[in-house]
Amino acid sequence: MAKILFVMTGVDHWTLADGTKHPTGFWAEEAAAPYEAFRAAGHEVVVATPGGVVPTVDKGSLAAEVNGGQEGADRIAATLADMTELERPIRLEDVDLDDYAAVFYPGGHGPMEDLAVDAVSGRLLIDALGSGRPLGVVCHAPAALLAAVKEDGSNAFAGYQVAAFTNAEEIQAGFGEKAKWLLHDRLTEAGVDVQVGEPWAPKVVVDRNLVTGQNPASSAPLAVELLKKLG
Repeated sequence: MAKILFVMTGVDHWTLADGTKHPTGFWAEEAAAPYEAFRAAGHEVVVATPGGVVPTVDKGSLAAEVNGGQEGADRIAATLADMTELERPIRLEDVDLDDYAAVFYPGGHGPMEDLAVDAVSGRLLIDALGSGRPLGVVCHAPAALLAAVKEDGSNAFAGYQVAAFTNAEEIQAGFGEKAKWLLHDRLTEAGVDVQVGEPWAPKVVVDRNLVTGQNPASSAPLAVELLKKLG
């Protein structure tokens, strides 16, 4: 059994362009589906957040309409209830990468607020990428890649192919004109090669030890690819 580190947002809001705070956090399916897969494979999960704060679930991600109906929503809620790791996260600042066989970042709009500018997370990502261990990042969590800046000022993920929440999806979600910046655009500016799939359809991109997913529907297939790399 291996230990897999879940690095999660520590905020409960996302500041929009007009200064208002949109309630958010992590997206339920993006934590729950991989958690189910990793636990079923016999692995242990450890949650880390900036400052060790208990992560907040985006309440919108618990709705039936974004989980394929009430049955799906109930299953996701039950999984989150079983994730006792969420109640006792460790401090991201205290993480020793050597303790973990793989690293996974679930999304939600929260990472756009904190992990996108978190230097501790950025260093962890650089180290995880360089170590060769499986690194999974899904949906809005690739915002964290923006903080992975090397000493020479370049982004550690420049030249990597990734999947991430697209401009089209952000527009369809109603935040295209409300956001301070769009994830797809910022990643592209950093030299990251964003591969765009159909909106809301599963899309997973594997580039070396990096496994990324475009949206919530990509979280379960991403977990499958990450487990393959774990062997």
